[in-house]
Amino acid sequence: MKIRKANIFNKTFAVFWMALACGMVVANAFVLCFIPQGKKSVNYMRFFMKQFNFMTGVKYKVKGKLPKDRPLLCVSNHISIFEMATMPRAFGGSFFGKKEIGEWPLVGWIAKKFGVIFIDRRPSHAMEALDAIKSELDKVDYPMFIFPEGTTTNGAYVKQFKSSMFDIVEKTGIKVQPVVIHYRLKDGTKISDEDLANHFAYFDNCKQDCGPHCKKERSAFAQVFHIMTLGGFLVEIEVLPCPDLSGMDRKQIATKLHEIVSEAYMKTK
Repeated sequence: MKIRKANIFNKTFAVFWMALACGMVVANAFVLCFIPQGKKSVNYMRFFMKQFNFMTGVKYKVKGKLPKDRPLLCVSNHISIFEMATMPRAFGGSFFGKKEIGEWPLVGWIAKKFGVIFIDRRPSHAMEALDAIKSELDKVDYPMFIFPEGTTTNGAYVKQFKSSMFDIVEKTGIKVQPVVIHYRLKDGTKISDEDLANHFAYFDNCKQDCGPHCKKERSAFAQVFHIMTLGGFLVEIEVLPCPDLSGMDRKQIATKLHEIVSEAYMKTK
């Protein structure tokens, strides 16, 4: 299977789906006004993302199951915004996200209703971020996901995990579940690094340590439109074995989890 080439017909259909998606977001925002913030609004995210995935043509496939332990912190590699569209569909739960997203008009409000906890990742706000993570994990009975790379990548590799995010693991010993994400064409065909960078990844060229740069960087809105033009893709989600992190400090925890996720990603990329 080859990547669909953009043409006037594909773009016309993409315009239709984008308009429909914008209407869907507004309609669901109205519905969310009547759903109390909490477990019910978090569960509603699965229905919302089902609609979004249908409109973008993005499908997902899961290998393995999450443990029933709670609290549960799930860590994964991060290629684009579509992790946030497929993981809630697969597992339920919500995310820890960058503070900047919470300030986006309407999207930020909807994300908060979906249980997303926005944290300031600047070193000067590290303790505040850790307190927010601990507080949320203590009170929810669903998994919370975090992307320890701190940014999306071009898909050629997995960036080093930021150790500051695992101070809470060192101090409390909560269970951490590693998950690996792969992007494929809809028939399961592997995607080259070059095509990942140019079509499917959502990233900033200047933040990449290796691999190809995209020829044209896009905004989040433009990236969604581009995926609609391509007709979508497949997100493969694999639940990896949980490591024993007891006795490790946060830097050792970050290194260990990165090794697990990176090895699994590179092995079948």
